[in-house]
Order: sequence, then structure tokens, then C-alpha cells
Amino acid sequence: MHISLLGATGRVGSDILSLLLENGYQVTVLVRNSEKVVPHPNLIILKGDARVSLDVEKTLEGTDAVVSALGTDQSTVLTEAVEHIISIMKKQNIKRVVTIGTGGILTSRVDPKLLRYQSSESKRKSTTAAKEHHKVYDMLRASSLDWTIVCPTFLPTGAETNAYIIERDMLPIGAVKTTTGDTALFVVNELLKNEHIGFRVGIMSPT
Repeated sequence: MHISLLGATGRVGSDILSLLLENGYQVTVLVRNSEKVVPHPNLIILKGDARVSLDVEKTLEGTDAVVSALGTDQSTVLTEAVEHIISIMKKQNIKRVVTIGTGGILTSRVDPKLLRYQSSESKRKSTTAAKEHHKVYDMLRASSLDWTIVCPTFLPTGAETNAYIIERDMLPIGAVKTTTGDTALFVVNELLKNEHIGFRVGIMSPT
């Protein structure tokens, strides 16, 4: 399988890239700084910006699925990029996309009519990032794509444990953290198994 990966130099994205290459995938990445990516025989490195439609189009060309590990960067970079991704995926007849979201856009347990970031369940003072991820969730729901949004909670850098716990559309009870490694491992497993198409997936690592 040939995967397009955006956000490959971030903490989660770099772990996803390593796992994809370790498992024999062909990968094309779009990065602003190509010096941050180590060359590999199965890796195509394109320099550009995910907010530029033509750059995204070149990245997705000839690939089977798309992974976005793009962050919000306290701006609209995420929604701008995802708008291009959705449009170009439809144009190129690519159906499968897995994105990294946030635990804030999962359904609240204390008030199921709200998302976690909108309810008392969330302790974060700033909702800027969650609002951007919420827009992406709405955009993907309105598309005809086979999407999955992976929603970690507090996200420390750490290796995969392969003992993560998941729950569709909600954060697993007792969730404290989700390592970057476990988040990346779930993404790669989901690309292989396609078990959660059309769902947000809350994920936690064991404490």
C-alpha cells in the first residue's frame, strides 16, 4: 500500500512514518523542511505546504490512502489543509483517510449532547485547537470519504505499548494519557484493518 502522510515531522507524524516504513509501506510525505526527514528507499519526500492545493495534489497522486497528522498551530492551517485533502481525494478517487484529532471532539459522558471540549468534562482553558478539530470532524462527516479520526488525550512523547485501549466516539474511562507511539500504532493498525470507518476513536495508553 502507498500512503500519503502530511505532518510527518511532528511528534505523532514522525512515529507514524517510522512504523509505516518498518512495515514495508511506500510513503510520500509533504514537508516544509526536507532536512527533518531521513531518506529511505520506500520514501518520497516532497517539499511544500499543506495549505497549498497544488502541493497536496502532488503528494496524494498515485497513493492508496491518506494520513494527516497535522496540528492546529493555533491557526487555520489544519482546516485549510483538510479542505484541500478532501477535494483532491475525491478528484483522484482516493477513499481512505485517517486523521489525528483530539480527545476534545469526542462525545461528552457528562452531557452526550455536547462534545468534551464544550462540556465540563474538559479541563482545558483554551478551545482554539478543539474548535479547529471540530471543523475537520464536520468536514469529514459531510464528505463521502472512508474516514477515521484518532482522538488521543494528553499526548506525551513515548513508545508504543501495544496495550492501548480504544472506544468509538468517546474517551475510554480512566484515560490519563496517550503516548505518541500508541497513537501512531493505532493509525497503522487501522490502515491495515479498516475497523473504524466513520468513527472518532478515543484512545488511551495504560498508566
